[in-house]
Amino acid sequence: MRQLRHRRLTAVVALATVLLTAAPPTVASAGGRPDRQPGYHRVGYFTQWGIYGRAFSVKKLDASGAASRLTHLNYAFGNVSEDGRCYVDGGPGEGDAWADYQRPVPAEESVDGVADAPGQALNGNFGQLAKLKAKHPDLKVLISLGGWSWSTYFSNAARTDASRKAFVASCIDLYLKGNLPGSPGAAAGVFDGVDLDWEWPNWDGEPGNVIRPEDRENFTKLLAEFRRQLDAYGRTTGAHHPLTAFLPANPATMDAGYEGRKIFKYLDFGTVQGYDFHGGWEAVANQQSALRVPAGSPDNPDFSVEVAIDGWLTRGAPRDKLVLGIPFYGRGWTGVTGGGNGLFQPAAGPAPATYEAGYEDYKQLKTLAGNGYTVHRDLRAGHAWLFDGTTFWTYDDPAVVLQKMLYIRRTGLGGAMIWSLDGDDDNATLTKTIGVGLTTW
Repeated sequence: MRQLRHRRLTAVVALATVLLTAAPPTVASAGGRPDRQPGYHRVGYFTQWGIYGRAFSVKKLDASGAASRLTHLNYAFGNVSEDGRCYVDGGPGEGDAWADYQRPVPAEESVDGVADAPGQALNGNFGQLAKLKAKHPDLKVLISLGGWSWSTYFSNAARTDASRKAFVASCIDLYLKGNLPGSPGAAAGVFDGVDLDWEWPNWDGEPGNVIRPEDRENFTKLLAEFRRQLDAYGRTTGAHHPLTAFLPANPATMDAGYEGRKIFKYLDFGTVQGYDFHGGWEAVANQQSALRVPAGSPDNPDFSVEVAIDGWLTRGAPRDKLVLGIPFYGRGWTGVTGGGNGLFQPAAGPAPATYEAGYEDYKQLKTLAGNGYTVHRDLRAGHAWLFDGTTFWTYDDPAVVLQKMLYIRRTGLGGAMIWSLDGDDDNATLTKTIGVGLTTW
């Protein structure tokens, strides 16, 4: 049975390769140079809250083999205060210092099998990240600032020269120098750099976010200040401290909030949102992460990986500094009517799921195939979905992920990013697929 599955996957990948090569050229594919660099970035987000319901510890990154396939690990997330500072607060909605660095991790959850002692200077996820880095010394760990929920006050932090200087200094002090509240230097060496996940400059994100027209120029200035202070800090450590940013898929958001090529002067690379193109907030079952806009799409214009990457390239982004985001989760609808395979059919609402309606981890969705659900594929558009006649899930399985790795190689992009690592199965199947697909022979 295992050999049969392997032959089927091989056949799917071979056909996907033919279709990918035969597709009409776009900005991304035109002039693409595969294997143009000595290695690809393989970036994974580790979620602070994943240790709870998902029971996803730092140790699982090592035990599953995921850590050895990554070049960068982004810790999600660090918060930004109203007065524009990096801070850790255990208050509800403000942070989780317990998960970050206070929780004594038991031996069975510890990377090295040694339990934390209560009250020691560094416990929790930060302490485990230090142990993970000891086992994987080439792995770079970045603190990711903001995210959907904590981008509220980014605009305040970026508003003036003085506010930018103070904000960046506070972030380097807290995370890179490791000066945790009450424990100076305790987390020094855990974080190598900073990832900015401002969602979004001068564009609607979560309701209540502070938004200003000058965010567009101030984002570039904020990157410049981060690069200046990180380089200055690097002169004391003898190391390069990476600076990255999470970038949107929507061309309108690109224009509103970003100065195209200017931002890449300061970034090591940018990770591009390759997902959430559609979801249960809409009344039609659709794709959330297709490589290309599928034929028959009801939306014009529509979103796709290709639209997102082409959007950044036409705005001056260097292709080798674009890292494509891959979802380790699916989006789902229920009450789908209209027959057929469910795609583009009306739906009653988001599908029931484990943690959030309309959102389910890959490790759960993989169990549905063959258990009442049929897997459907559009190889030319590069996406897959599950449908049981009523409930529809759009997701990336290993075949889709591998097709996207071929796209990255063909178009000369900088690598792949994962949101988020806790969605993978216990064998790190999708993470290993990315590792195989981006191996430079």
